[in-house]
Amino acid sequence: MSRKSRFHKKINIIGLLLLAVLCIGGVELLVCRFASPQLFDRITQPVLSFGRQVLDSGKELIEKIPPIHLPSLKKEEAPEKTTQEEAPASQLATDPTLQTAQQEEAPGVTHFAQRKGREVLTGGNVDMVYFNQAEEPWASQPYGSDDIGGYGCGPTSMAMIIATLTDETMTPTTMAQWAVEHGHWAKGSGSYHSLIQNTGAAFGLTVSPLKNLTADSLTQALASGQVCVALMREGHFTSGGHFIVLRGVTLEGKILVADPNSRQRSLIAWDPQLIIDELSHSRSSGAPLWCISTLPQQN
Repeated sequence: MSRKSRFHKKINIIGLLLLAVLCIGGVELLVCRFASPQLFDRITQPVLSFGRQVLDSGKELIEKIPPIHLPSLKKEEAPEKTTQEEAPASQLATDPTLQTAQQEEAPGVTHFAQRKGREVLTGGNVDMVYFNQAEEPWASQPYGSDDIGGYGCGPTSMAMIIATLTDETMTPTTMAQWAVEHGHWAKGSGSYHSLIQNTGAAFGLTVSPLKNLTADSLTQALASGQVCVALMREGHFTSGGHFIVLRGVTLEGKILVADPNSRQRSLIAWDPQLIIDELSHSRSSGAPLWCISTLPQQN
C-alpha cells in the first residue's frame, strides 16, 4: 500500500472517531437534560454564552459595513412611441377664401380627356391622370376614421402622381389605405407632410423639396420636366390647408395644376408668384413644395 493510501486511511479513521464522539456526546447531553437538568445547564451555559457573544459581535460588524447598492434588475420600460412630425393644419375640403376672376384655358392649352380608359388632364409635362376627392366612388371611402371626400387631398394628389409616373394601378382609395398603414394619416386633420416624400420613395420616384421658394425656381423646376406637389394655405385654393399637384408651365409662363378638389381650378393657368405667395408656412418634412421625377437621385 502506498504512503498516500495509508494517509487517506488514517484521515478516514480519525473522521469516523470524531463523528462517533460527537454522536455519543450528543446522546449523553440529551440524557443529561432530562436526568439531571442542573448538570445540563452547567455544561451548556458556557457554550451558549460564548455563542451569544459571537452573534452580538457579528451583528455589530454587519451594522458597521456600509450598504452596497446593487444595480436594479428591473427591465426599463420602452419609451412610448411618439412622432416628432409637426401636426398638420386642417386639410378639410373647403371653398377658397379668395375667388379668382381668371378664366379657364382654351382646350388647346389644357382640357380633360380619356386616355386608355383613364381621365387625364392634358397640356402639362405629361398627361396627368386626374382624380377628384369630392366625387364618387372616392368621396365616401374611408381615410382612417375620416373620409377621402373630407380629408383626402394628400392621398388623392399622390394617387394622381403614382398613377401617372409609374406602372402602378393606383386610386385614391388604395393610396389612402397605404397612407394609413404607413402612418401618414393625421386623424381629423388630413395627412402628415411626410406622406409626399415617403410615398414617392416607396414607389421608386425621386422627391426633392424645393428649397429656393421663388417664382423663377418653381418655373425652372417644372420646365425641366418635373411635377410638383404644393401644400397651400388659405387663398385661392382653400380656406385651410390643401395639397395640389403642379403639372407644367404654359408658353406664357403660367402654372398648370391638378387640384384634387376642383375641376374648374384644374383648368386655370396660375401666376407662379401667386402659387409661391399662398404656400403653407410649414417647413416640416420638406413642406411646402416637393419636386418629383422618375430620374435617379443625383449625389
